[in-house]
Amino acid sequence: MNALDKKIPLFDDATAQRRSETLKALGHPVRLRIVDLLNTRAHSVGEIAELLEVESAIVSQQLKILRMVGLVQSARRDGRRFYSLALPQLSRLLECLKTCEH
Repeated sequence: MNALDKKIPLFDDATAQRRSETLKALGHPVRLRIVDLLNTRAHSVGEIAELLEVESAIVSQQLKILRMVGLVQSARRDGRRFYSLALPQLSRLLECLKTCEH
């Protein structure tokens, strides 16, 4: 048996497409910073805007994109909407990105 005969686990087409969409969503600096912030705890749009020093309207637009691909979720609490990570596995991806030198 040679090296080419071994079964190498690769992404199938559907999984590769979904992972590509995840990476595209994280490919914007503001969205990446939002996900990094939400990795600490849930935040409202206003909190995110203040902490990242970005306009609330921009934060809302970016959260919409992150929600559409399933990376963040929201819940109402005390009359406000709070956003959190929908996928706890994103923590590991963020740690990987923080240690990458480019």
